[in-house]
Amino acid sequence: MQTFFLTGCASGMGRHMTTVFLRQGHRVVATDIAEERLEQCSIDEGWDPSRVRLFKLDVTNYDEWQEVFNKAVKEWDGIDVTINFAGLLLSSWVTETPLKEIHSQIDVNVKGTIFGTQISAKHMVERGHGQIINISSIAGVVPVPGLSIYSASKHAVRAYSLSAALELRKKGVYVTVICPATVQTPMLDNQLNVDAAELYFSGLRILTVRDIEKAIVKRALRKKPMEIFIPRFKVKLFQIFALSPRLGPLIAPLYQWAGRMRQSHRRKKQ
Repeated sequence: MQTFFLTGCASGMGRHMTTVFLRQGHRVVATDIAEERLEQCSIDEGWDPSRVRLFKLDVTNYDEWQEVFNKAVKEWDGIDVTINFAGLLLSSWVTETPLKEIHSQIDVNVKGTIFGTQISAKHMVERGHGQIINISSIAGVVPVPGLSIYSASKHAVRAYSLSAALELRKKGVYVTVICPATVQTPMLDNQLNVDAAELYFSGLRILTVRDIEKAIVKRALRKKPMEIFIPRFKVKLFQIFALSPRLGPLIAPLYQWAGRMRQSHRRKKQ
C-alpha cells in the first residue's frame, strides 16, 4: 500500500485517479481549490473515508501547499507519490488574451507544479525515496496557435520536470512528466465554443482519463521513466516539428482546418 498526494481531484484526471488508487487499496490525500465540489465527489464516487483525506488547496499559494502537505505527512507518516494534476486551460489569440488569464495560467500550471514538486521533493529526499508525476501536454512539446499561454506554461512544466528528474534521481526520488494529446475532461468542454481552441480538437481521437490511468499505473509507477508521451507515435512525430519551427506555417493550416471541423461537429452534438 502506498500513500498518494494528488491535486485537482474535484474533476477530470485527479478525480478519476483518486478512485483508481483507492480501489487498488492505496491511501490518497485528495486536494482541490473547490472544497465543496471535492466533498461531493467523495460522496458520488464512494471514496472510503478510512483511506482518503480531503483538503482544500490553492496550488498557487506556497504557504498553503506547505501547510496541507505537512498535515498529510503527519496523518500518514509520509507521502510516497505526488501527482500534480491541477491545471488551467484557457484559449485566446495573442492580441486578445486578458491579463488575468495570463497570470492565472502561469500561476496554476507553472508555479503550482513547481511548488508541489519542491515541497514533495524535500520530504522525499529526506526519506530517501519517492516519486513525483507532473502533467504537461502535447502543447508542451510543440507550440499551439490559439493556446500561446497554455502552451508556454506546459513547455515550462516539461522543462522543469526533466531538469528536476536529472537532479533528484541520484537522491532516490524519481520525477516523471506525462505529455498527453487532448484529453476529454470538463476543462476541455469549457473550450468547445472558443474559436482559438480549434487546434485542441484536431486529433482523430481524443484521449480519455482511462488512457491517463494506463500511462500512470502501467508505465509511470512501474518503470519510473523521465517522460511519457500519449499516444507515443503522435507526440514523437510532433517533436520533429518542434525541432523545425519553420515547418509550422506549412502544417498548422491543415490541423487548424481539421480542428475547426471537429470542434464544430462536437458543438452540434451538444
